Amino acid sequence: MNTSLLRRLAAEFLGSALLAALVIGSGIAAQRLSPGDVGLQLLENAFATALGLPVLILVFATISGAHFNPAVSLVDSAMGLRAWRDTAFYIPAQVVGCIAGAVLANLMFGGSAISLSTTDRMSPPTFLAEVVATAGLILVIFALARTGRAHVTPWAVGAYIGAAYFFTSSSSFANPAITIGRMFSDTFAGIAPSSAPGYIAAQLLGAALAWGLVRWMFAAERERLA
Repeated sequence: MNTSLLRRLAAEFLGSALLAALVIGSGIAAQRLSPGDVGLQLLENAFATALGLPVLILVFATISGAHFNPAVSLVDSAMGLRAWRDTAFYIPAQVVGCIAGAVLANLMFGGSAISLSTTDRMSPPTFLAEVVATAGLILVIFALARTGRAHVTPWAVGAYIGAAYFFTSSSSFANPAITIGRMFSDTFAGIAPSSAPGYIAAQLLGAALAWGLVRWMFAAERERLA
């Protein structure tokens, strides 16, 4: 493993850890600041995520591409933009990073380092919502890349995820790694281990659908910019 790959894996680990800490930590803060008002809790959680996610992307984009998400890495390789070997290393770094971020968030707010979530989120509507949320995220990222507007991706991703907290019934996890990480925090942002496999399946399905859609809809733009 060369130094360049190690730097990229470190970036994916740190970025994923900070993303999980951001999502879970802001969820815990919202739960404590606005007890009894779930709508306000969700707004505070979404607002913090929409602000923080673009910053993390900007910090790590020049090192690893700032994926922090196995669905993004898989589509990146399926598009021929990144070696499959890199993705095989990226995904464990992302998953372990998100678990570490969950532990960090728990500790920062005085909780147990690990507390398995008891929040059951899986249902047919939330399965559909995760397909939509993930497909939309992948579409935003790779449509902008194919049309020469990758420089606005951090802001577009932050805005999309912030909005998707509200327009999807699943609160838009849209990321298998953070779904796993959120299992380890029995707080506002958590997800029960029994619900996680369904969410991850929906996310992978959404990513596959978006991959096909991007290749079909934006083929002419890629050829024009080549």
